[in-house]
Amino acid sequence: MTHTVRQRRLVLLISFLLPVLIMGGYFAYRGMAPFGSSTVLTVDLGQQYVDFFAYLRSSLLHHPSSLLYSFSKGLGGEMWGTNAYYLWSPLNLLLLFFPAQHLASGIAILTLLKYGLAGLTMAWVLDREKIQQGPRIWIFSTPYALMGWMVANQFNLLWLDVLFLLPLIIYGERKLLFGRSPWTYTLWLAVALIDNYYMAWMVAIFTILFGIWTIASEKTTWQWQWHAAGHTLGRYLGSSLLAGAISAFVLLPTAYALTQSKGTYTTTSWNWKLEYNPLKMLAKLVPGSFNFNQMPSGQPNIYVGMLIMLGAVLYFFNRREKIAGRLTAGLITLFLLASFCIEALDLFWHAGQFPVWYPYRFSYLFSFWCIWLAARTLQPDFRIKWPTALGLAVLVGSIFAYLMLKQVSHLSYINRNQLLIGLGFAAIAILALLIPRYGNSRLYDLLLILLAVCDVSTSAFTALNNISYVSQAEFGNYTKELDKAVTKLKSLDSGLYRTGKTFMRTKDDPFQADFNSGDHFGSTLEPAQPAFMGAIGQPDGDGFITYTDGTQVTDSLLGFKYFLQERHNGKQNGSTVLPQTSLRPDLKQQKTIAQTSMVNIKSNQAALPIAFGASSQVLNLTHNTLDPLAYQSQIFQSLAGRGVNQSLFLVQNFNHVTFGNVQSAVQITGTTFKKRNLLTPASIELEFTPTTNNSYYLTLGANVKNNATITINGKALTQYDTYRNTVTVNVANHAKGKTIKIVFSLKNSTLWMQNVSLYMLNQKAFNASLKTLKQSPLKVSSYAANRISGTVNLKAGQDLLMTTIPYDQGWHVKVDGKTVTPKKALSTFMAIPMSTGKHKVSMYYIPPYLILGTTISLLAIGGSIWWLKKSRQKR
Repeated sequence: MTHTVRQRRLVLLISFLLPVLIMGGYFAYRGMAPFGSSTVLTVDLGQQYVDFFAYLRSSLLHHPSSLLYSFSKGLGGEMWGTNAYYLWSPLNLLLLFFPAQHLASGIAILTLLKYGLAGLTMAWVLDREKIQQGPRIWIFSTPYALMGWMVANQFNLLWLDVLFLLPLIIYGERKLLFGRSPWTYTLWLAVALIDNYYMAWMVAIFTILFGIWTIASEKTTWQWQWHAAGHTLGRYLGSSLLAGAISAFVLLPTAYALTQSKGTYTTTSWNWKLEYNPLKMLAKLVPGSFNFNQMPSGQPNIYVGMLIMLGAVLYFFNRREKIAGRLTAGLITLFLLASFCIEALDLFWHAGQFPVWYPYRFSYLFSFWCIWLAARTLQPDFRIKWPTALGLAVLVGSIFAYLMLKQVSHLSYINRNQLLIGLGFAAIAILALLIPRYGNSRLYDLLLILLAVCDVSTSAFTALNNISYVSQAEFGNYTKELDKAVTKLKSLDSGLYRTGKTFMRTKDDPFQADFNSGDHFGSTLEPAQPAFMGAIGQPDGDGFITYTDGTQVTDSLLGFKYFLQERHNGKQNGSTVLPQTSLRPDLKQQKTIAQTSMVNIKSNQAALPIAFGASSQVLNLTHNTLDPLAYQSQIFQSLAGRGVNQSLFLVQNFNHVTFGNVQSAVQITGTTFKKRNLLTPASIELEFTPTTNNSYYLTLGANVKNNATITINGKALTQYDTYRNTVTVNVANHAKGKTIKIVFSLKNSTLWMQNVSLYMLNQKAFNASLKTLKQSPLKVSSYAANRISGTVNLKAGQDLLMTTIPYDQGWHVKVDGKTVTPKKALSTFMAIPMSTGKHKVSMYYIPPYLILGTTISLLAIGGSIWWLKKSRQKR
């Protein structure tokens, strides 16, 4: 091995290690697992992605069919398209070595690996294309790995692969454009599409811009462009389409899944208006310009260090570069900047959907663009003269003076110290570019390396110091106790059922502990599920559902056969381990069949199976009431073949009402109460004494939670408090003769008692309908995540096998060996028409277009291999 080869490999190794050591040092400083008692988990990484990673681990190790479909996703849902967005990164295989409670350590190591790979591939491409070589590469590779976008999105782990794939795609594109092999471009674009189609969409757009600039800046004559443009364009389009064909096994089923979920939110009206004053972007030229408030809505994270940004500016004045290239680069830069503040362009980059949190997700492309231009400009012999230095100083000084005088007092994510630090780095960069070489190139290169590395490191540390993180104890202890309870339950019953619980860490707990439930938070959740859950009184939103406010009726209907209830109020050694999110007196009547140190496992004898015989009357039921308990009753009664007007819930009156510092009212529901004395606390106290041991439920409109604190018999209501529709709260069961006191204390000057009503379950009527529905259960003989087989014996009056499996065209049903087309019931569930009597039923799920997509992928791969062999034979 020659000295040059060894040196290049050492440079590349250090390009990988520098970002890893810098960020690893920060993780250790913050005590993040595996280095301490904290974790890297925060916002979506801590509330969502960590649970998805646990799901992926359990699926790969225990039940691969869950990669197609999972009953842990809400009430059940497709997973192929979901995984394409969240989990198809091959690097996620690293997490197989980390069990659930240590998953946070694995995620930290995975994050560091992605930092390192970003630095490595950028360095490799710069070296390979001879744009920069030797240790100078670190001036550009380290700011690339530690760019503001990467730091601000390190907890969006699913997007980060794009940073190490982008340089490889660009390298492949350059080979293609210069008449060399197109296979590098095709391969890496296909990998990007499979890894994360969302980021790959942005990269695909960028390759068009980058290709235009490459031709304008590096081809020798304009005549070449006209002569060879058609051929080059054909190679580019053909290679891009081939990459799409290779990845069709992911793209086609995912595209269909998006039309059923996330795609339904696509914006159809595009406005060419400014989203904010573009001058606000100037604050993003300050190191560390990021905090929590920038996550839901903010400006693009584009910081790559002062030296790099100045180098990018100097590209436009670099006479070594062709005028055509500089003009084209200017237009592309303006287009990218316009995309950061013009709504229509912003939507275009995000595939027609406004981001929910984390805006301007494509800003990494601008950072790459700046670094590439700077790398072209800041060659070893590059030096500016005093007039240029003065011009740069005026430019930088003007920007920072504006920020200091006009913006710093209005922006929470920058302060004067950050401005001074940024100004200092800019001044050093300008002076460094002025320094004559005189043979001391290594010392000069070391100065630039230190400047670039220290600049972006300071920015990264400053930004991340503004974020709080989940502790290892909070994550690990909860996960351990949940896993223990679920494992215990599965040892008692290995069947197909749903499990509810009265505590929660995240809405993806079912993914974390691998059980079936009714909770989920994910951008690919089908809208029908939130619509249904909201209609029956459960918290819901765009992209999430959670089953925390169930009734006996919904527990039975949705097949919640077991419940996990926290012991010792969820506390262990004085610390909360299992946070309560549900008040369920109904569980008193359920038998405790097992327990762990922190959890009681309750058995619900009234739970219906996943499929049961019912009346087809339910197919004609429409949702025409805003009262969740009325809708629950209509569903249950129609399934049982009874009249929907025979309500299972009876309206109750309060026995006594006390008005404290508010006006009195004859009717509570719908009244807006106002404080009489604004300086004095105000409340409405509602009392009732149950006359039966039946279940009692209180309905609450979404407006109430924002304007009142609620206590029941002196204890704060433990309730999941993010909801947009009326929810149901279980306030009593087996409490005959015991006074229940509910107090609404006003948070503000007024309180609208939106949909505040009291109901009692007609237990006798419920039991009668339940008895009818339990006559004909589907007796499951075998099942997997995407396959269910069993037998059913429908009784007289039953002509439908009702399931609580969400309707999806991917489900295929056979009854007695014959294919049957399922119907959609309640605009949500799959129902199978069937005659009275005994039947064998089999259901299996295949993601729509998976077979077609796989066929296209195999043909594309096979065709590519054949073409390569043929080409080699010709040579």
